[in-house]
Amino acid sequence: MKDREKILRYFTATGEEAKDMAIRLLDLADAVDRGRPFAVGPFMSPFAAQVGQTIAAHAGTITAKSFGGYHEAERIKVAFVDGGYEGPVDFGIKLLSVKWDGRYRLIGHRDVLGSLMGLGIDRAVLGDILMQENGCQILCDADMAQWIIDNFHKVAMVTVTVEEVPMEELHPPEKTAKEVRATVASLRLDAVGAAGFGLSRTKMVQLVDDQRTEVNWQMAKSASQAVKPGDVISVRGHGRIEIKEITGKSRKGRIGVLIERYR
Repeated sequence: MKDREKILRYFTATGEEAKDMAIRLLDLADAVDRGRPFAVGPFMSPFAAQVGQTIAAHAGTITAKSFGGYHEAERIKVAFVDGGYEGPVDFGIKLLSVKWDGRYRLIGHRDVLGSLMGLGIDRAVLGDILMQENGCQILCDADMAQWIIDNFHKVAMVTVTVEEVPMEELHPPEKTAKEVRATVASLRLDAVGAAGFGLSRTKMVQLVDDQRTEVNWQMAKSASQAVKPGDVISVRGHGRIEIKEITGKSRKGRIGVLIERYR
């Protein structure tokens, strides 16, 4: 594919995770360039959609689509589609329903993911895990669905039952946000993040230094990096915030920001 090295250099500068993502997606785009009607990648972070759009723009003859099972999924698949192909694109996603007896233990997302990973499953075959009362729904790669059904029997020592259910039975999480209005000295990550998450600036800097912070699903480069409206800041253990708008500037030069916080 043309501009392959140029694209790789760009994403290599962004970070190692972005570079690995770009390599995987460039290989998929090459497959379509060589004659396949479409090619679908594994589950990735939403940043993959941006990488895919960049690759498709350089290719010119293909388009990029993304889907994770529902709108605003936190893990998605990217598909490259030949410009002349007008048929359906199968993203290869199935929905599993997992049930357990809630009397024994309150099971969380981390317990479910940890048990799945303990089976040796590659994270790339798993989409979102949607927690429910006494159970959860798991979006997964279609090729792995039956294997998970046959081998996933316990979560944190609690017996579970797993079955495939139609995608129409998927229950997306309710998107509830808390509106935060604040003023900050600058649009630095540590300043805006501290205001949005209700943390001290020192704590926010530490969370960045500990590599627990992402900006637009990429690892934060530094606490001093600039952020802007539309950016999504995620901190492991604290949820995520989205910068909605700049609301003005005070007489003392502080910047007003409107932030939505999600947990």
